[in-house]
Amino acid sequence: MALRMWASSTANALKISCASKAHLSPAFSLSRCFSTVLDGLKYANSHEWVKHEGSVATIGITDHAQDHLGEVVFVDLPEPGGSVSQGKGFGAVESVKATSDVNSPISGEVVEVNSKLTEAPGLINSSPYEDGWIIKVKPSSPSELESLMGPKEYTKFCEEEDASH
Repeated sequence: MALRMWASSTANALKISCASKAHLSPAFSLSRCFSTVLDGLKYANSHEWVKHEGSVATIGITDHAQDHLGEVVFVDLPEPGGSVSQGKGFGAVESVKATSDVNSPISGEVVEVNSKLTEAPGLINSSPYEDGWIIKVKPSSPSELESLMGPKEYTKFCEEEDASH
């Protein structure tokens, strides 16, 4: 209860409202007052996101995931030309707290990796949806996107998951 009161007073001081999102850009919504969930992306229950544009899908980990991991210090990237399978690991993210596998939300061929993460793994923390993307994939089964969550479903999923811990 004290934590909830602190969060509420902090949100008020920062002029952040969790109840009303009307003042926010329609490009994103706010979850748990602190984690960003973007419209236009699909989300896996293992906390990866995917943005499908044309013949390529960009994949990364969500703001919620990077927040729980803490400071990212190393990213294990796959090789371009390899393949990924929906729900299977393709790399790992190491933080000061733990190492976590990164699972692919869709199947396909890896066409590009974010080599900037080799020198600056913290991009996952500072910019999980833009500069901190991990791989780009040519999807082999675009219909797999339909099995993923949209922003509202993912926000609810995170809230329920956090409440159960």
